Formats: sequence, structure tokens, C-alpha cells
Amino acid sequence: MGRRGLTGKQEIFLQYLKSYVYDESVWPTYREISDFFGFRSPNSVTQNLQALHRKGYLLKHQDGFLFPEEIETDSISVGIPIQGIITAGKLQEAIEENLGTITLETLFPNIDRIFAIRVSGSSMIGVDIHDGDYVLLMDDDIPNGGIGAILYNGETTLKKVFYDEKGLRLEAANKEYDDIHVRPDVFEEVRVLGKYVGHVNKNGIHKASRRAMA
Repeated sequence: MGRRGLTGKQEIFLQYLKSYVYDESVWPTYREISDFFGFRSPNSVTQNLQALHRKGYLLKHQDGFLFPEEIETDSISVGIPIQGIITAGKLQEAIEENLGTITLETLFPNIDRIFAIRVSGSSMIGVDIHDGDYVLLMDDDIPNGGIGAILYNGETTLKKVFYDEKGLRLEAANKEYDDIHVRPDVFEEVRVLGKYVGHVNKNGIHKASRRAMA
């Protein structure tokens, strides 16, 4: 018997989500959820998430869903203080003063258009994006040859994107993965999720090179 308002299957689904987030400190991907429950389609994941949302066990957030207990009552913007100027040439007296702070807005001026997605897989290790990293994506078009996230055939993928008269080619940064070719007549099934602008991992924040963002 599930908790109030939940079916037995929904109760199991909710407990899986909570256990995963507790153990991994991140939310599982749709593919991980589908694999765990043996779902044939990501739509089954969406339906379960929406059901938990309708019944108040999940809350919608700009980055996806949250458990009600995760909502913070106060939002604090944290930055790194800039305490002065140091010369990279000859020695001189240090000048100490308050020059403000370095925040994510300093690194990414268009931060209001940026969101993050966790990487699952190793198809982009050639550009130093590894399994478990978080890619930072901007709500913008992907230039020819640029890196970005694409929704195709019901799944999301992070690839180098090339356009030509033959259609769309999605190229991995790992020789073990084949290119994905999309014909012009199925372009309507392709959705650009965002342009790659950087990624985050245990080693810090890595901003995309100008070449990758061009």
C-alpha cells in the first residue's frame, strides 16, 4: 500500500529517486531511470514524474524537479572576493583594496540563458568532457562545427554539429563512436537544446574555447 495518494508503483518510483539522489547527490538521467525500471520509452519516465508532481511529491524547478524538502528559504549569491592587484612583471608594493567579487556572471555574462545537463557516457572525451561532468549549455543556435546538445529520436546527445546539403552530421570526440547522420526530411524531429559554453567537474569550471563557441 503506497502513501496517501500514491499507487504502489509510484511509491517505488519516488523511493528510487530519493535513494539515487541521496547516494549520488545528483538526479538520475531518463536513461538510467528507464534502465532501472525496464521502461521501453522515456515517456514512461515523464508520466511518472508528472504524476508525482501533480500529487505534490515533486516540485518543478528551472533545472527540472526538486523534492519539497530541498526548497531553500533563502537564495544567496556567493562570489570570490577580489582583494587587490598584483603585477605579473617587476616587483612592486601590493595594493590591497576591495574590487568586488568574481561570480558565475563574471565568467558567463549571459548566465540567465545558461543551464546544465549531466553527461552520461564517453563520446566527448576528446574535448575533455567526461562521464559525470556537467555541461553548461546556452539557449542559442549551434554554429557549424560547434558543440551542442541535440534532441533526436527521443534521446539527447552531446556532439559536434555539422550542417551541409546532405543534412546534419553529429560527430563524437571519440573514435569508438560512429557519426550520426540526419536527413533533411527528418529535420523537424531534431531539436537544438543548447550551445556548449563550458563544463563543470571535480577539477573546477572549464569555459569553452572561442573556437568551440564560434
